Amino acid sequence: MPGAELNTELADRIRAETGENVFSCYQCIKCSSGCPLANHFDLTPNQVMRAAQLGLDQVALEAKTPWLCVGCETCTTRCPNGIDVARVMDFLALESQARGITPGVPEVALFSEIFLRNVNLLGRTYELGLMAEMNLRSGRPLKDLAMGLEMIRKRKIKLLPEYVRRPKDVRATPKKPNQVGYYPGCSLHSLAAEYDSTVHAVAKTLDLELIEPPGWVCCGSSPAHRVAPRLAMQLPLTNLALIEQTGMDEVAVPCAACFSRLKTAQHEAARNPTLKAEMEAEIGHTSRREIDVRTLVDMLVDRVGLEAIGAKVTRPLAGLKVACFYGCLMMRPPAVTGAEQPEYPMVLDRLVAALGATTLDWGHKTSCCGASLSVTKTEIALELSRKIIDDACAVGADVIAVACPLCHTNLDDRQPQMSLAADGDASAGRVPVLYFTQLMALAFGLGDKSAALAKNMVDPRPVLVKRGVLD
Repeated sequence: MPGAELNTELADRIRAETGENVFSCYQCIKCSSGCPLANHFDLTPNQVMRAAQLGLDQVALEAKTPWLCVGCETCTTRCPNGIDVARVMDFLALESQARGITPGVPEVALFSEIFLRNVNLLGRTYELGLMAEMNLRSGRPLKDLAMGLEMIRKRKIKLLPEYVRRPKDVRATPKKPNQVGYYPGCSLHSLAAEYDSTVHAVAKTLDLELIEPPGWVCCGSSPAHRVAPRLAMQLPLTNLALIEQTGMDEVAVPCAACFSRLKTAQHEAARNPTLKAEMEAEIGHTSRREIDVRTLVDMLVDRVGLEAIGAKVTRPLAGLKVACFYGCLMMRPPAVTGAEQPEYPMVLDRLVAALGATTLDWGHKTSCCGASLSVTKTEIALELSRKIIDDACAVGADVIAVACPLCHTNLDDRQPQMSLAADGDASAGRVPVLYFTQLMALAFGLGDKSAALAKNMVDPRPVLVKRGVLD
């Protein structure tokens, strides 16, 4: 009706709760054109923003898009007006629940419920229980049985959960020059045990002592920032408080998702001093300094140096062609991570090159692997991961190097589900996926056992023998 007043209730709520002004969106469609999941949404990201602008509350809140959004931060990184589109998606999912609207993707809501219940009860994620309950309650109890049995055979997954609570008293020790804090995150104590063991082996070779804070808890991952925003702040700030109490002023984080949650919590605390004070009161710790949170890759390159890393190489990876995969959250969004090259980073490439390998230029190094959709919408995660595998094969990669346990799960653990060809033969469509620390262990001459190669679902040893990296 001419002259009708625009309903801005939803837009006002978004701005009040997130600080994001949806009216700043002028429909350039960069968010949608770059979104890896756009063809799976019922509304593209720009259409969700338009619905919020026009006061079409039900359209925005009943959409699948906010629930199916994987939080890869591509939209936020590329928005020319600096709108945190991913944060708006999180708010819409939370708001739809608050209004009693059935989630657009019930599996994602169920996953969040199970995940956060585990974290609240145990302190950390119980991955076997999470996957088993998720598959059972979603009506597909046998979906991951073959993969799970193989993981158990390879001792990649814990049968029993860990139970942790933050200690009441953490004593700081005088910090030595070679010490850094180390926050492994839940997966490195379970599915990504080979990552954790090779991190420690590499650190020892480089005379770097990793100080793991006692009683650390889960970072909250995707479920917390989607449906429990205060918990998404509290959990990372709890871990940062523990790191500070150990006497460390910097922390290496091997998991990209954990890195993202810790950096985001710091970013939000800096933007909102009132919220920071509330969180510190809940945690029972007032921060006296800001911890320098860095990815493990950056920590090794900046703290140890490429020259020193290269000096430890006793068996160069000469002849091995490596596609370095960064995934989403190591670099994005740069306003949070501080990354100078969020779209085409090179730091991992330089590190792998220092080991003697040949690194490759390719188009999917910061693509999304599907992240936690691996559990909720496995077919989508397989589709996204398959594109990454295919691109690595197309450029002639012998192996893919990763620096995130969730990326490794989707690219390696689930690769047998992609109906690809023989193990270790990239030309046939299947390519081994290794943690970069596994490559470092090999280059340092620590051997295939120390590199934990037997734990990889796609056996990398045939191609490594073929390239002369292994005997």
